Amino acid sequence: MITRELAVALREAGLVWHPASGDRFQLDLPEDVEPEVEAETFTVSEMTIEARRTPRGTDLAFNGTTEWALDAVELADAVWLPREDQLRELLRGTFRHLTRLEDTFEVEIQLAHETLRFEHPDPAEAYGRALLELISRSL
Repeated sequence: MITRELAVALREAGLVWHPASGDRFQLDLPEDVEPEVEAETFTVSEMTIEARRTPRGTDLAFNGTTEWALDAVELADAVWLPREDQLRELLRGTFRHLTRLEDTFEVEIQLAHETLRFEHPDPAEAYGRALLELISRSL
């Protein structure tokens, strides 16, 4: 799983999230909310947390499964933690391959006539770093 820091960087770079069942996220709430709530990872599921379209946008509705009083949060108050497969798919045609090295994984992408490589012990983090570079260059 990618780090919260990388997830925030991807969001700030312009990555748009359309919540689907199985997606993981953390909350990005005001400081008066308990810090452990912000650090908890949630999963979108039709039974417990569902994405609901509202006139304002999309809300993540908590269906009575959490221990603290929270009915719903706006999508802007959530930090999506994309999975490895989602990150790879977002790289689209730029993705060339994932290689297992001795102590790390290397993701290779191709941008025009430039080959870029991103290494990290967690393959999801390597994919995420490659995606951040791709988004940053497309602005």
